[in-house]
Amino acid sequence: MSLIANTPKPPYYAVIFTSHRTEGDGGYGQMADRMVELASKQPGFLGVESAREDVGITISYWSDLESIRQWKANAEHQEAQRLGHQKWYSSFKTRISKVERDYGI
Repeated sequence: MSLIANTPKPPYYAVIFTSHRTEGDGGYGQMADRMVELASKQPGFLGVESAREDVGITISYWSDLESIRQWKANAEHQEAQRLGHQKWYSSFKTRISKVERDYGI
């Protein structure tokens, strides 16, 4: 699996989730893996990239804003969000951006 998402030609959308974790796993790793698996089955999902050092950054890519709304409304994803608020994150920020241009090798 590539660490860089293979996204289509723009425009498309990026959901950028930046977080600072609490101590310990507490089921976080398993839930994170499940969320990637579940998101990848959602209509409009284009890919995901994630990195963690002191701050975690996960970027998921979506074809349109409605696909993002549907993902946010997914019941299993809502449970993961609830647990994140309660025990996995000391702070986090979600940003949604429209990708107008991309390039690379």
